[in-house]
Amino acid sequence: MAQNIPSSFAGLEHLATAVIVLDELRNVAYANPGAEILFGISAKQITGQSLAQVFPECEILHSAVENAIVNHSPFREHEFLITTIRQNTIAVTCTVTPIDMTPSCLVLEFQQMDQQLRIAREERMLIQQQANAELLRNLAHEIRNPLGGLRGAAQLLEHELPQVNLREYTQVIIKEADRLQSLMDRLLVPHRMPKYEPTNIHEVLERVRSLLLAESPKGILVQRDYDTSLPEVIGDREKLIQAVLNIARNAVQAMQGQGRVILRTRAERQVVLAKKRYRVAIKLQIIDNGPGIPADIRDRIFYPLVSGREGGSGLGLTLAQTFITQHHGMIECDSQEGSTCFTILLPIETTAMKGYIARQ
Repeated sequence: MAQNIPSSFAGLEHLATAVIVLDELRNVAYANPGAEILFGISAKQITGQSLAQVFPECEILHSAVENAIVNHSPFREHEFLITTIRQNTIAVTCTVTPIDMTPSCLVLEFQQMDQQLRIAREERMLIQQQANAELLRNLAHEIRNPLGGLRGAAQLLEHELPQVNLREYTQVIIKEADRLQSLMDRLLVPHRMPKYEPTNIHEVLERVRSLLLAESPKGILVQRDYDTSLPEVIGDREKLIQAVLNIARNAVQAMQGQGRVILRTRAERQVVLAKKRYRVAIKLQIIDNGPGIPADIRDRIFYPLVSGREGGSGLGLTLAQTFITQHHGMIECDSQEGSTCFTILLPIETTAMKGYIARQ
C-alpha cells in the first residue's frame, strides 16, 4: 500500500473488515486493504477525496457520520445499501467512531451484509413457499372432486337434451371444467418426487432455447452466453427445463414480439444455499430487455396467482421457484424498465466439483 500512515493505524492493515479514516474535513485520510477489496477501489485513488465523492448520494452514511460527531460517541447504522464512486452497490453495516488523533477524527468500519441478507431472504422465501404449497395442495384437492361431478353431470345432461343447439351450453361447462382440471393438475405437479440424475445444464438451456424459438415470433432473439466448462448438476432434467422455460416464456410474452433474451451461465464460488455452504455453484441467468415487472407486484411475483399479464394464471414463477428449491437452489429477480434478470443458483455436488476444480 503506497500510503504513509501513523504507526497507531498500522494494525488496521491486518483487519478483515473494511476501515476508512476521515480527517476533520471529512476527507479520506486512510483506507485499509479490507476497504480496497470490499469497495473495489484503491486507497491511493480515494485518499484526499471527500466522503461524498467516494460514496455519492448515500444520505444514510452521511447521517451516521453527523450523529457520531454531534454526540461524540460511536454510532452504528445497520444493513443499508451503499454505492461507490465506481457504481458498485453493496449491503453493509457501518460503525462510525470519533477519535481524538489529529488530523484524523473519524473511523468508519464497514461489514458486508450481502451474504447474511441473502440467507435471511432465502429463509423467508422457503417459509412462504411451504405455506403456499400447502395451501395450493389443499385447495386443489378440495376443488377436484366437485369439479369431476360437475363435468359428469354436464355430460349426462347433454345426452338428455331434446335440441342439439342446446348442447353448446353443456359444452361450455365441460370445456371450462377441463380447463380448471388442467389448472388443478398443474398445482399438484410440484409434489411429485423429482428424478435426480447427472444433468448438463447447457442441455437444459438448449432445450429451452429450441422451445422458445419454436413458439416465439421472429422478432425475438434468444442469445447464448455459456461457460461450457461447468460440471453437471444432480437434478431432475424435466423440472429444470420447466423452471427455466416458465421464466423465459414470461420474458417473451412481456416483450410482445420484439426483444432479446440472454441465457447465461457462470460459476459462483463460496455460496450458502439452504443453510449449507458450497465451494462452487452454477449461476444461471435469464435476462431480457423488456418493459420490466410492474412495480406493484415485484415483491410478490413468486406468490401463486399473482400475474402482471392479463389472462395469466400466476403459477409459472411459483412452480419455477418450487422446482429450484427441490434442487436445494435459489432464485432471485432484479427488474427495472428495459432490463429484467432472473438469477438461479444451483449447487454443484462434491463429486462433480472435484472434476471441475481439477480442470481450472
